[in-house]
Amino acid sequence: MRGSTVVVTALAGMTALVAAACGSGPGSSEAKGGTAPARPPAATAGKGAGPAPRPARQPITIAFGGDTHFEGMLRGRLANPATALGPVARTLRAADLAMVNLETAITTGGTHAPGKEFAFRAPPSAFAALKGAGVDVTSMANNHGMDFMEEGLRDSLKAIRASGFPTVGIGKNADEAYGAHRVTVKGNRVAIVGATQVLDDHLIQQWTATGGKGGLASAKDVPRMVAAVRAARKDSDLVIVHLHWGQELKACPLPRQQDLAKQLVAAGADVVVGGHAHVPLGGGYLDGKYVHYGMGNFVFSSASGQTANSGVLVLRVDKGKVTAAKWKPARISGGLPIPLKGAAAAAEVERWNGLRGCTGLSARP
Repeated sequence: MRGSTVVVTALAGMTALVAAACGSGPGSSEAKGGTAPARPPAATAGKGAGPAPRPARQPITIAFGGDTHFEGMLRGRLANPATALGPVARTLRAADLAMVNLETAITTGGTHAPGKEFAFRAPPSAFAALKGAGVDVTSMANNHGMDFMEEGLRDSLKAIRASGFPTVGIGKNADEAYGAHRVTVKGNRVAIVGATQVLDDHLIQQWTATGGKGGLASAKDVPRMVAAVRAARKDSDLVIVHLHWGQELKACPLPRQQDLAKQLVAAGADVVVGGHAHVPLGGGYLDGKYVHYGMGNFVFSSASGQTANSGVLVLRVDKGKVTAAKWKPARISGGLPIPLKGAAAAAEVERWNGLRGCTGLSARP
């Protein structure tokens, strides 16, 4: 988060992360563009001593990009993390908080998941590429997060620990996978939860985290998701839920998406966003909270035709409420989202606004 003090609490239940190329471990405080001093500890000496005063909340911007992997021609871009995501990084760096969906296992080994035509994996340097582009947090709760099964999961968790990169929706057990990443941005206490509503039927049991087994947070378990949001709500000014959901190439949300969004908003979510369809969907307000049903592809090697329509969703948040939403359109070329300008951008924004028509959402709070 550039120009703001950020206090990072890693995935719930994780042990202290080891500082590495992508960042620092918990207990550190990092600002976009440089290191900021950590929040001062609560006072423990002196009559009447108490916790340090909480900084005043300021308005913030949050940027969301869609499905991201480093397959094909994108793999070579990992050699230079600072430029790996191309020109769209300017938009991500400009936001106070930026997030994408990391749709790949982080491993160089493992066993290809049975019955899957497409399986994605990337080396740990993927986290350096995300950080270099200004991304602050990612979700690995999606239908490719465990493409290389248990060994790939172990490698992914090891890479998360080693890099210190904030990652939600995956963990060594259910508490960790469903746990919120907590961060303070310009005085705003933000909690972020990740989960997937999309899992191959024959892999649901193996891929879903439980009390004694690692895996992904599954949004198919609605009571657990509601509980996760309620837990995230405690001591937070803003709760974000990032979901992998929907139907591929379908530009309107499914009934199960709409039902889940209503339940999560009722449980305390302020923002519900996600992806999976490989095309952008519409977004808007539900009971005063912001819901977006699909970001589309973002950094994706095979994008073409309608699946190359991309962009960044930028939300403005003031006192825990989303006061404005803006779509900054892009077109994927060579696997990278290239921001649109002029008439092309205006036409795509108009088309994107039209996608709201089938969502049941409002254009204004």
